Amino acid sequence: MGSWEQCDAVMEYLRDLNLLSITLRIILSVLIGGILGIERGTKNRPAGLRTYILVCLGSALVMMTNQYVCTAYQTGDPVRLGAQVVSGIGFLGAGTIVLTGRNKIMGITTAAGLWAAACCGLAIGIGFYEGAVLGGLAIVFTVSGLLKVDIWIRRKSRYLDLYIEYNVENGAFSGLLRYAREHQLEVSNIRVNKGFFGYERNGKPGMLSYTVTVSSQIHRTHAEIIEVLAHEKGVQFIEEL
Repeated sequence: MGSWEQCDAVMEYLRDLNLLSITLRIILSVLIGGILGIERGTKNRPAGLRTYILVCLGSALVMMTNQYVCTAYQTGDPVRLGAQVVSGIGFLGAGTIVLTGRNKIMGITTAAGLWAAACCGLAIGIGFYEGAVLGGLAIVFTVSGLLKVDIWIRRKSRYLDLYIEYNVENGAFSGLLRYAREHQLEVSNIRVNKGFFGYERNGKPGMLSYTVTVSSQIHRTHAEIIEVLAHEKGVQFIEEL
């Protein structure tokens, strides 16, 4: 028997449900889930090392259980339980997505990572080792390796979302819009943040907060756009989202 035949025989053995393959799948799910979780944990995200390991390990156990039922009882769909994991993981992912008081959405990458970790766990659980390892490496590269590319694309965008705290005692917010037009800036998607009450004088609100989208008609960096708007007299605080 040649080396390729031996390799195929070993892989075929590991794809069956036995003590060695079960141990290998559990260890592999912990390793891949841990690698994904470490990256998120270093960025202080809500789902870190333990969460990712549990998601990946739990998914692998589900697939192994499904494979065991089909093998032992010669009945059932071998991917039925896995399909429930793919749909059910959305509830966990949704819990990591947070809308901050400044209308900034956080946690989408973490939620997507949890879903991807569950998919890796399913692949491991059914014995698709090659797909799980290569897929796990691709996920790590996407989340970590492409971070700088993502930041570069955002910085080069003509549009930027800004959080602005505006003192309406200096005039209505329309004053900022006129100021922006005078400096060749376009302001759109204006949203008032109702959760911000500001302070009051003589029973009237002195400060309101807004989330806006700004673009420049001439070439400017994001920092230059923020600097221009910051000089408007009513702007008390401004930050890019």
